[in-house]
Amino acid sequence: MKNPYLAPSRLPNLIAAITALGSYRRYNQDAAGWSDRICGDENRAAEWRQLFKEHPEFFRFSKGEKSIALVWRRQLPKRFDIVNQVEVDLLDDQKYHAGDGFSRKPLEPNELTALISVAVEMHARAIDHQNASKWWVPLAAGSLAFVGGLVGTWMSSALG
Repeated sequence: MKNPYLAPSRLPNLIAAITALGSYRRYNQDAAGWSDRICGDENRAAEWRQLFKEHPEFFRFSKGEKSIALVWRRQLPKRFDIVNQVEVDLLDDQKYHAGDGFSRKPLEPNELTALISVAVEMHARAIDHQNASKWWVPLAAGSLAFVGGLVGTWMSSALG
C-alpha cells in the first residue's frame, strides 16, 4: 500500500483538516459538514472522507462511520457550551447536560501546533523513506557505465 502522506496536496489538506476539526465549536460532524467547513464545498465530502480514513492517527469515525472527529478532541469531556463558547465546571450540574448544546472543548493553539508538527514530520519521513527505496538507481547507473566502458574498450581493441 502506498503511503498516504505521499498523495498530491496531502500535507496542506491534512493541516487544514487538523485545524478545522481541532478548532471548530463542535468536535464531530459528517464528511459533508467537514468538507463545507474546510473548503466551502460539501460536494467534496468523498475526498475529505478518504483523507480521514487514510489517517487514523489523527481522525476517528463513530456512529456507524457517519461522524468524524479528531482523536485528541474525542478524549476530552463534553463540557464545552457551544452557545456561550465556555467550558462548564463539572461541579455546576445544573448547567451541565451532555446534549446538543455541549461539545468537547476546541484545542488550544499549542495543541494544534503539536498535531501539525506530527503531520509535517510524518510527511518528511514518508519522503525520506521513498527516496531511500531508490538506493539502487545510482548503483545501476554506475554499473551500466562500467559495463559500457568495458564494451567500448573491448570493441576498440577488437576493431583496432
